[in-house]
Amino acid sequence: MSQYIQVSEDDNSESIEVPTEVDGTLLLSTLSAQFPGACGLKYESEDDTCAVQRIHLSDGHLHPPDDGWSDRVYNIVFKDNKRKSEDDPDDPASKTKRMDNKCTDLIVLGLPWKSTEDDLRQYFSQFGELIMVQVKKDLKSGQSKGFGFVRFQEYDSQQKCLNLRHMIDGRWCDVRIPNSKGGSQHQVNSKIFVGRCTEDMTEDDLLNYFSKYGEVIDVFIPKPFRAFAFVTFSNHDIAQSLCGEDHIVKNVSVHVSNALPKPVDKHNNHGYNRGYWDRRNPPYGNYNQGYGMGGWN
Repeated sequence: MSQYIQVSEDDNSESIEVPTEVDGTLLLSTLSAQFPGACGLKYESEDDTCAVQRIHLSDGHLHPPDDGWSDRVYNIVFKDNKRKSEDDPDDPASKTKRMDNKCTDLIVLGLPWKSTEDDLRQYFSQFGELIMVQVKKDLKSGQSKGFGFVRFQEYDSQQKCLNLRHMIDGRWCDVRIPNSKGGSQHQVNSKIFVGRCTEDMTEDDLLNYFSKYGEVIDVFIPKPFRAFAFVTFSNHDIAQSLCGEDHIVKNVSVHVSNALPKPVDKHNNHGYNRGYWDRRNPPYGNYNQGYGMGGWN
């Protein structure tokens, strides 16, 4: 029987739930779908030594400890090349990273309709000094479009903000670096990630449920079953209005968040096919759950 385990990027990050397989193992592909670059898990032993233990990986499966997964929180182990770029001061990638340590506009997705610019300024000021706050509004009605932008004065404030989840006016919101290169932001924002799905949910079930909010143009449940699905709307504003909330589908609570794929090389066969993902090569391993982990790549 599958279960959910608590996983976080590090000790200072919020944890999220990741589903295991029916045999009790956790697929590395499932883990990397939520944390790109992940290659394993580790945890601190509960005895007096507090030694760091690595989870055994075999054939793409992470096996539970001898005492089971239990209720502990597991931290991500990232690939060595990522850590080298971050830690080695002489590494070219590290130098480039230091040169890029400048603040940029951050997009705030999934805002409640009632949230104002004053609300955003009051909330985000806890992370540092702000130099810009904006809520995007419809030109005709003046109503919020459900997203906005903020910019910090200091880079450390920006990083602190990106590493956390954000509850604004009663709703979980995603804060990310907008995608300024390649791909269509409209297309990305029209797709939502539906987590905590059950095996008896069909594409028709999700289509029937989410169609009450607006026109649905695509529903995709990955095979083999991975406890999540993707729903694409014709209107990206409708998709964003649903993000950060729980919905009841077939008497089961599912969580909706942003589906954010990495840019794809348009010259290979793993990219968009007339605006849709090629299902022969499903790229759901490149998605995160929209819980505030990572940014727009």
